[in-house]
Amino acid sequence: MRKQLLLAATLLAGAGGVAMAQNAATYDPSQLPKIQGKVAEYSLTPRGDVDGLILTDGTEVHLPPHLGTQLVYAVKPGDAVTIRGLKARAIPMVQAMSVKNDATGNTVTDNGVGGPPGPADAQQPLSATGRIKAQLHGPRGDLNGALLEDGTIIRLPPPEAERLAATLAVGATITVHGNGLDGPLGRVIGARSIGPDATHLAQVAAPPPPGPGRRPPPPGGPGMPPPGPDAPPPPGRT
Repeated sequence: MRKQLLLAATLLAGAGGVAMAQNAATYDPSQLPKIQGKVAEYSLTPRGDVDGLILTDGTEVHLPPHLGTQLVYAVKPGDAVTIRGLKARAIPMVQAMSVKNDATGNTVTDNGVGGPPGPADAQQPLSATGRIKAQLHGPRGDLNGALLEDGTIIRLPPPEAERLAATLAVGATITVHGNGLDGPLGRVIGARSIGPDATHLAQVAAPPPPGPGRRPPPPGGPGMPPPGPDAPPPPGRT
C-alpha cells in the first residue's frame, strides 16, 4: 500500500512568496511532480539541523527539520533519489512531500505532522574563505545564505541576506566569521560578519528574540522579521 500524505492543496500567494498549507485532506504524493537527481550534501540550518538536501545539479530540496533524522538514515550523499513535491518557478528549488532512495526504496514522507526541534549541539567559532558556488534559500524562496565550493554552508537571516545580496553573488569570493558546526553531516556557519576579504567585513545583524507567547522563527528561515540594530543574538545557535 502506498503511503498517503496529509498536506494542504492550498497555495497561499502573498508578499512573502508562496507557501504550502497543510490540512486533513489526504493526497497521494505520487500525483505531485517527480524530480530525480543525486545527493551532493545535506542542507543545514544554523542550528545544525538537517532541513533537506542539495543535489549535484544545485537543486535545493526542502523538508521540515523535524524529519532531518529520518532523512539522514534514509539518504546519504552520493545516493540517487526521487523526490515528489512542488517546484519553485524562478529558482532550482523543491518543497518536497516525499524523498525516496532509489537503491533501497527507503522513503521519507512529510505527513503534515510537525515536531519540536531537537536539542541544539554546542557551536564553536568558525571562519571560512572561499568562492560561492550557489545561493541558498528558505522554503518560500527568500535568500538566506550561500554554498561555498568546498561544501561549507553559510546562513544569514533573510533580511540581512537581501541587504548583502551583492556580496553573496555566485562566483564571488567571500570571507565569513560566525558560530557554527563542523561535523559528519557537513559544515555550517551562522554568519556574524561577512565580506569580500578579511579587511572589508560587514556585520550581520542577529534576529530579535521572540516576544512572550511567540515561537522563535526558524534560524535563517522564512518569515523572520527585520532585525533591530541592537538586537541580541537568539537563544541557542546563531
